[in-house]
Amino acid sequence: MKRREYRAMAEINVTNLVDVVLVLLIIFMISAPLLQSGIEVDLPKTRAAALEEQAEGVVLTIDKKGGIFVNDVWTRLDNFEDALDRELRRIGKSSVFLRADSLVNYGVVVDVIGRLKGMGIEELGLITAKQEGGNSNRR
Repeated sequence: MKRREYRAMAEINVTNLVDVVLVLLIIFMISAPLLQSGIEVDLPKTRAAALEEQAEGVVLTIDKKGGIFVNDVWTRLDNFEDALDRELRRIGKSSVFLRADSLVNYGVVVDVIGRLKGMGIEELGLITAKQEGGNSNRR
């Protein structure tokens, strides 16, 4: 009876690894835009350039019904300062980014900004959407 000789394979089969990586890539590409914020707002559009660096802070959202959300958690307009202060202390940051629907009454936005300034918040960013095209229809 002949004895078989087995040799070590010098090749690594990476087909399965590539399949798994491609599936994960597709999943992350689909789910990444959904992770931005769960509150649906129609942001006002502007031609201003977007900031290059991503700063960290608390996102304060005002939806079209006037609801206030501190990092996607609903709170009342009367006492959103307490919830915001707790969240700022929790993350250890002093920056607030305001997202307001374009249909929100201007007075509500000014009231919220005034309350933020009253809390001593100096780093306030307004989040807007990029306006498509460079031409304006004004004359």
